[in-house]
Amino acid sequence: MRAFVVGGAVRDALLGLPVKDRDWVVVGETPEAMLARGFRPVGKDFPVFLHPASNEEYALARTERKSGRGYTGFVCHASPDVTLEQDLLRRDLTINAIARDAEGKLTDPYGGVADLNARIFRHVSPAFAEDPVRILRVARFAARFSEFSLAPETLTLMQNMVSAGEVDHLVPERVWQELSRGLMEDTPSRMIRILRECGALARILPEVDALFGVPQPEQHHPEIDTGEHVLMVIDASARGGHPLAVRWACLLHDLGKGTTPEAILPHHYGHEARGEHMARAVSERLKAPTECRDLAVMVAREHGILGQIDILRAETVVKVIERCDALRRPERFRLMLDAAACDYRGRGGERAAPWQPGIRWQQMLDRMRAIDAGRIARECTNKAQIPERIHCARLAAVKAVRAETSAAD
Repeated sequence: MRAFVVGGAVRDALLGLPVKDRDWVVVGETPEAMLARGFRPVGKDFPVFLHPASNEEYALARTERKSGRGYTGFVCHASPDVTLEQDLLRRDLTINAIARDAEGKLTDPYGGVADLNARIFRHVSPAFAEDPVRILRVARFAARFSEFSLAPETLTLMQNMVSAGEVDHLVPERVWQELSRGLMEDTPSRMIRILRECGALARILPEVDALFGVPQPEQHHPEIDTGEHVLMVIDASARGGHPLAVRWACLLHDLGKGTTPEAILPHHYGHEARGEHMARAVSERLKAPTECRDLAVMVAREHGILGQIDILRAETVVKVIERCDALRRPERFRLMLDAAACDYRGRGGERAAPWQPGIRWQQMLDRMRAIDAGRIARECTNKAQIPERIHCARLAAVKAVRAETSAAD
């Protein structure tokens, strides 16, 4: 059996990166022959099999022909006469169109090794334009391989695909899959930049695209541009190693600023309330997981007030903690504080120091959660007064933390 490792495993090995999964392509075989060797069939649209021992995927060499719009309109042809070079030709980028046989010999018909060495993303053939998911994949690769640049001809091809409406046929689930993977890379801002440069951002995330060019007060945002600020914030979330929910919330936290009336710019009064609804709508449109949606909504609504904790009334502090359901869900509240800290760090200038408001909020939450509500209820002779007694205890906890902080300062 002539089998070759292909795609990301070859690419990453040549870059000296860890190889997680290996995909194989098999040349000159039939499905019946694979079954006779004990391989288990798993492919729905084309012949893919699992190795009986390693469980690695082995796909029969195939060609693809466009038959409709979007990323599902393809007719696949797999047969023993399809060559390795033909199979590699249908792939997206040259760096992903390199094969290696069992002895380590490379097959590189489209210059993938040269583009790896030059750190260039370049499409293999004009067939790239047949699958709009490839735009998202290139953007995601840019977030992962930050030293790579996009070949001008590939950018032009992507722009033409967007103009032709191919991106409009992507289903939300596939968009979310690629966006979420890109956000979890080391430099997620590059994904957004590539999507914006080719025009795809305006189609799949118009609310984020609208932030570029929107000014903010320079004394708080030396970077001024709201879109640039958001990119700095998501990169800060990546540097912090935060989970997807935090990174998604960072991307959406300032959506309300894109709808600020021009007459009041560069100020953005009330953008949190507008952003709350927008973050929910975007998350639901792309079918983001519930934890990502809920955190994004909460961060959009609360991030403006979180930095003001030292001047807020104790009553307001308690109200914010209760509104965020932090007493029952403290971990989600901590994730919101993480996102707010990224918002603080994602600005022009040096902001490496710990975000003090986050420490204060955590101290107050911890003190409020330490209150024994059951004891208060037992000691209260008039049961109607229980909620008020618990509320007073929470206020006292906030004031106690403030007094201790002032004494320490």
